[in-house]
Amino acid sequence: MDAKTAKLQGMLKLLVVEDNLKLRPALVKGLEETNEVSVIHETGKGEEALTHCLESRPDAVLMDVQLEGEMNGVEAAVGLRREFPRLPVVFYSIQDDDSYYRDFRRSGILSHYAYVRKTNYLLPHLILPLLHDAVNGRSFIDPDIESRVQEVRLKDESSPLDLLEPNEKEVAVMLAAGLTNEQIAARMGFRDKRTISRVNGQIYTSWGLNQTTTDEKVARLRAALIFGQGRIIRWDDSGNPSIRNSNGKWIAYSF
Repeated sequence: MDAKTAKLQGMLKLLVVEDNLKLRPALVKGLEETNEVSVIHETGKGEEALTHCLESRPDAVLMDVQLEGEMNGVEAAVGLRREFPRLPVVFYSIQDDDSYYRDFRRSGILSHYAYVRKTNYLLPHLILPLLHDAVNGRSFIDPDIESRVQEVRLKDESSPLDLLEPNEKEVAVMLAAGLTNEQIAARMGFRDKRTISRVNGQIYTSWGLNQTTTDEKVARLRAALIFGQGRIIRWDDSGNPSIRNSNGKWIAYSF
């Protein structure tokens, strides 16, 4: 159905952006069978979505986060909203990569949207309320996704490497890769491996490891774990690890 006919019939004009060629037809068919939605265009690329919107603006966009073009879904939505401020978008994804949550957090998308997990919400009768809410200016984010967004925020804002000076960062990378002090000193051009021991000490101090252990081997292992996890981890006297949650409280952590 074209946009003009959909408008006359009072149906929601929807642009579907989904790169899965098996899922997309089923999704379009299911939504149109509700008789509340008219899919005026479908594509697997964010770039094509933008081109189409410039020709015929939809009432809302149903957007997968992982797409086949250069843009992911969040980047595509940012591009669309440059042309059409607060254009309603319902995102969905099965992906759990930090980069997607990072892009979303940095996008500045605050209203007229929903962001949900594909496995939980990708049925027509569940999508429709989200579309209508977005069109009416309301927003919704799946609690699991909100938790991951905050987790990535904390990781970015309190990255262990941000607490180190440049030479300490360089040493931390090699320490985490399992190199000995002698090997690190050789790669960095130091004749005295004790220089690396002193740098290690600064890393341990910056990451709070000197407060819980005096065993250099344990501190070294824990530093490698912190580097690998990309977040500050604390161990109590019994060896139990903990991390800060989104409220800044220390909670139990398991690897």
